[in-house]
Amino acid sequence: MIPRYQTILFVVLLLASVSMGAFLWQMRDKAHQRMLAGEDSAPTAAPMVAPAQQATLYVASDADNTLTAEPLVLPLPTSPGPRARAILGKLMDLYAAPSAPHPVPGGGASIAQVFLLPATADGAAPTASAIAASGSNGQPNGPQLAIVNLTSGFANGHPSGLATESLTVLSICATLHANLPFVTQVRFMVDGAPRPTLAGHADLARTYLADQTAPTDGTRP
Repeated sequence: MIPRYQTILFVVLLLASVSMGAFLWQMRDKAHQRMLAGEDSAPTAAPMVAPAQQATLYVASDADNTLTAEPLVLPLPTSPGPRARAILGKLMDLYAAPSAPHPVPGGGASIAQVFLLPATADGAAPTASAIAASGSNGQPNGPQLAIVNLTSGFANGHPSGLATESLTVLSICATLHANLPFVTQVRFMVDGAPRPTLAGHADLARTYLADQTAPTDGTRP
C-alpha cells in the first residue's frame, strides 16, 4: 500500500514536469519564429563607402606612343597609400579592357601595394625595413618616394618591347604625380622584390622622377 503523502508528492512532481516541458516548448517555438522572421536585436553597422572624387589618369596609347590625361570620378580612400593603389588599379583596369589603346593584361589586381617613403636626394633604393615601417596610411610630410609593388603575374604577362613597357612605367609615374603631387620619385618592385626590367626592356632598377614624366596632353613622354 503506497502512503498517501507519496502519491500526492508524485502527482505534484508530475504536474511540475509537464508544466516545465510546456514552457520550454513555447520558448523554443518563439525563438524559432524570431529566427525565421530575421529578427536581430544587434545594431547593424553601415558599410564604409569611399567618397567619389575626381582623379586624373595618364593613359598610354600604343598607336602614337603618347600619354593623355583622362579625368575620371572614382571612389577614393583618404589615406595616400590606399588612394594611390586605387587610382593605379583603375588605370590597369583601363589597360585590361578589350578596346584598350595600350592593351596589358592583369587589371586592377596587378597593383599589389603602394608604399610611401620620404624622397631621397640620390634616389637610392629603400631598405626592406624602411618599407616595412613606411607610413602609407598617414599624411606625408615633404616630397615622397612611392614604391609601387606589382604582381609577378602582371610583370610576366606584360607585352615585351621597349616602347610598350616604357609607356606602362611612365603612365604609372605620371598618374601618381598628377593625383599625389608630393610624390616626386617612383620605384618599382615585383612581389616585394627588386626586378631588373618589366618584361625585358623597361628599367625597374632605377628611380623615376615623377614630376618629369607627365607630358603636355597628347604629346610623347
